[in-house]
Amino acid sequence: MPANREPANLADILERILDKGIVITGDIRINLLDIELLTIKLRLMIVSVDTAKQLGIDWWEHDPWLRSSDRELAHENELLRQRLSALEYDRERPPPIEAESEVIDERSAEAEDRW
Repeated sequence: MPANREPANLADILERILDKGIVITGDIRINLLDIELLTIKLRLMIVSVDTAKQLGIDWWEHDPWLRSSDRELAHENELLRQRLSALEYDRERPPPIEAESEVIDERSAEAEDRW
């Protein structure tokens, strides 16, 4: 009597692929009059993170674009917030009155020298 096999659903198929892995490779070459203009080599591996680690693939753990220390980000964020606060404070603060009076006094002195 043959074994009754139930149809696999998508979750079963994905589990099998991620557990065992699948590799897809291909090359694309563009030539013009026997002159190679472009070659693209494609390598696609679909596996789970655990399977990739077992195979010795762990580039995402060392890639600075994919990982960053939370402490570094928090420190940089705090520095940027301080700089922004200082800029906003300088922008909202009215100019000092003493500086305006000095300019007026200098202009008055120049006008008196002319007469």
